[in-house]
Amino acid sequence: MELSLTGKVAAITGPAKGMGPAITSAFMREGCNVLLIGRDTKAMEPLLKEAADLNVEALAVQCDITDAHAVDECMAEGLHYFGSVDILVNVAGGSGPVGVPAWETTPEDFDQIVQLNMAGCFNTMRAVLPQMIARRAGKIVNVGGTFGMRGRAGRMAYSASKWGLRGITKSTAIEAGPYNINVNCVAPGMVDGARFREKVIPSLMQAKGVSETEAVTKHAEEYALGRISEAEDVANACLFLASDVSRQITGVDLPVDGGWAAL
Repeated sequence: MELSLTGKVAAITGPAKGMGPAITSAFMREGCNVLLIGRDTKAMEPLLKEAADLNVEALAVQCDITDAHAVDECMAEGLHYFGSVDILVNVAGGSGPVGVPAWETTPEDFDQIVQLNMAGCFNTMRAVLPQMIARRAGKIVNVGGTFGMRGRAGRMAYSASKWGLRGITKSTAIEAGPYNINVNCVAPGMVDGARFREKVIPSLMQAKGVSETEAVTKHAEEYALGRISEAEDVANACLFLASDVSRQITGVDLPVDGGWAAL
């Protein structure tokens, strides 16, 4: 299946952490030029090297996506450099408190994760949409989470932020649809990686008194396919929704979770 992404410009937030590198690499391998948006430009250097090796253009811009003014300046810089932005992929996000019930969640922790996971995506969408509307073309992919579809004990703040992102995605899809702009949400379940291994698994080990291997197995057993997602699984879903192969799909949540949300 030909995705026809060669030469497109993709703005990607959080490109260097968590699932970010796998998603960014996937777009570059499809021939996309990339605007890399994040707070840690040092961490983006391997991606810049990869872009050079793949013969695609890449621009790294330091930006805190919770700062609306900074996002406006970042997007203006990207538009000046590339001329347009065809695709926005909002990967940047956080996990918030893990294993903490709602009544023990501090207002500060709640506000922090809502600002990052909801307002951060709102800021980037608000900054990129006017030029997409002017060109009558664009693709926006927000990376949400299945805890924003079913909820999860001990993850209230995170779940709230991802439920909110679904609303942002669906409402904007309705508003942007008449301008030939697709807005969708990829909803990963647990994704194997540093955050899963260093934050989620230790919390389960402590709560259940199990080993690391047992904790991973318990998570995998919750999914219909009996396995935990890899970052590449999420990257492939993002590519699909950013391409014209999915031109008639907008306002949807696409779980990439091995079947957890369906059970």
